[in-house]
Amino acid sequence: MMMLGAGTGSYRVKAAMGRVAAALGIEQLEAQVSLNEIVATTRAFGTFRTQVVETGPPVVNADRIRALMRVSLRAEPGLQAADLQRQLDRVEQRRARYPSGAVVAGAAAACTAFAFLNNGRWPECLAAGLAAGLGKLALVLIQRRFRLNQLASIALASALACMTFLFLADVFALLPGMGPEPLHGAAFTSAILFLVPGFPLLTAALDLARFDFGSGISRLLYATMITLAAALGAWLSASAFGLEPGALLRPDLSVGSLLALRVLASFVGVLGFAITFNTPMRSALAASVIGTIANVPRLVAVDAGANELLCATTATAMVGLLAAWTSQRLATPRIILSVPAVLIMIPGASTYRALVAMINQDPLDALANGSVSLGIVLGLAAGLVIARMLTDQAWLSPTPHWTRMPHTRAQDVLRVVEPDD
Repeated sequence: MMMLGAGTGSYRVKAAMGRVAAALGIEQLEAQVSLNEIVATTRAFGTFRTQVVETGPPVVNADRIRALMRVSLRAEPGLQAADLQRQLDRVEQRRARYPSGAVVAGAAAACTAFAFLNNGRWPECLAAGLAAGLGKLALVLIQRRFRLNQLASIALASALACMTFLFLADVFALLPGMGPEPLHGAAFTSAILFLVPGFPLLTAALDLARFDFGSGISRLLYATMITLAAALGAWLSASAFGLEPGALLRPDLSVGSLLALRVLASFVGVLGFAITFNTPMRSALAASVIGTIANVPRLVAVDAGANELLCATTATAMVGLLAAWTSQRLATPRIILSVPAVLIMIPGASTYRALVAMINQDPLDALANGSVSLGIVLGLAAGLVIARMLTDQAWLSPTPHWTRMPHTRAQDVLRVVEPDD
């Protein structure tokens, strides 16, 4: 239940349950895992027990996912339930690794970097970063103090971020030499990227690839609802000011300068997202390196005229392979390495244009932009699926024995590191 509430996928939950079950002496485990429910049947000593647990909507906590995975990997035969309970209590009592100010700064840095990677100029990048920071702060305060419905919180944060961007557009218009409209309409979509449900979206794709439809479909619907709530807030703000998201031209920079800035923006963007997910710094830096290695060649290939869908699939396959290699050496879940690295590749502007066209009852424009966005998102998911199939023996099996999970290098690594390393 703790693992599911931290935002990880069905496969990871079942694998962790299976390792711990085997250590406790349970002979067989069957489990059905959805977005916020687990139905598990355990069999041992000629009898069985079925239990149902339910948690609220997932809140991404990469540090908790990592800590719980380590508990499961350390579990050895002879483990007592009381000892396991004490370990879980310690994980549950862990405080967030970063203060709220660092989380807000991480969201602002990530959206600033995303704006540049989507061809924004410095005013658009600055406005997107400031707007995202204020939106993230509002979201944190709303969830902490008012405990509103999650969809309402997302819509309010989205609307505030977009209104802030529009206000900054008017402020920048007063600066000398900026002209009457210094900010391009496409850039405001970068200000709400921190609301993109990356974990449920990508774990849904992985679950569906394993024909785990109960978990996959529930996660996909959840991600869709969060996206629609964010789009609604953005659309209400943008439509009030007549702002339409379009495409931005590539910045007028030399090849060397553009490449260097893309490397920096990719690294900072992934690091910012990782911090908002409460990722341990060592894992966050590893995710940033992985994302940079994969994203910069993707952008160069797209500029050279390569197929965007193929570039997305190749880049995320590289992310998945690098995350698999790194996760075994850092003893950390690959999902917390791969999701921040992939989020920087999300097609924000075309997705929003599709939603605006649907609301404005323009089916042709909605279909054109929607197909572009959907194709890229499917390519991103396909790359991760391909990498998982190539690197995880148990993942290839349609019905793995959860109490007989294969030994991994991460288990050997954990024998020589401290529990909270």
